[in-house]
Amino acid sequence: MGNKYKSVFDIIGPVMIGPSSSHTAGAARIGKVGFQLFNGQITKLKVRYFESFAKTHRGHGTDFATVAGVLGFEPDDVRCPQAIQIAEKMGIDIQFIEDSHPSPINHPNSAELTLENETKKISLMGCSIGGGTIEIRAFTIKNQQFFPKGGLPILVLEANPINQDKIQNEIEKTAGIISQNESELTPNEFIYEYDLTKNLAETELKQLRLLTHNLIYLK
Repeated sequence: MGNKYKSVFDIIGPVMIGPSSSHTAGAARIGKVGFQLFNGQITKLKVRYFESFAKTHRGHGTDFATVAGVLGFEPDDVRCPQAIQIAEKMGIDIQFIEDSHPSPINHPNSAELTLENETKKISLMGCSIGGGTIEIRAFTIKNQQFFPKGGLPILVLEANPINQDKIQNEIEKTAGIISQNESELTPNEFIYEYDLTKNLAETELKQLRLLTHNLIYLK
């Protein structure tokens, strides 16, 4: 099955609001990663499309799907087609950009999302690889940039380097680690990014939250 698909259900395809698993369900899941990374109320959303997304986003529902994900909706949520109107009523300024350049992450169904409010800003680059499955190939949080292997699940957390070995051992024991990246916030605080082999159970996440803070689980 390879690293792109972690489950047979990723190949069959998702339960979703149509019309397209790649351009609608995948876009919603990219947006949902933005929702998870930001973890707060946004006031501005900028969506930059590349290649196929740039050409077909209006007709394939990519716009409303991306916004739906940013609002935290699942791809099968009946509110998805009205997501743009819902966001605008919440006071969110939305901008869609069709970029004529090749995708920076070398995939035709690519989007760059920037979410912000008065105090916080994050960005991410994701692509929809088929059947509603996505890859997150870059993201920036707290001005620190990361380049994951792509596939979900991904774990992002802040920790003191002294505690990091214990945390990493727990992650390896429960989910397995494909790769790890880190970036220094202060001498006593780092952001760690882990590409995981499999999904974490809720009980396993609770255990990890006892060891760290600001844990973000992307799945």
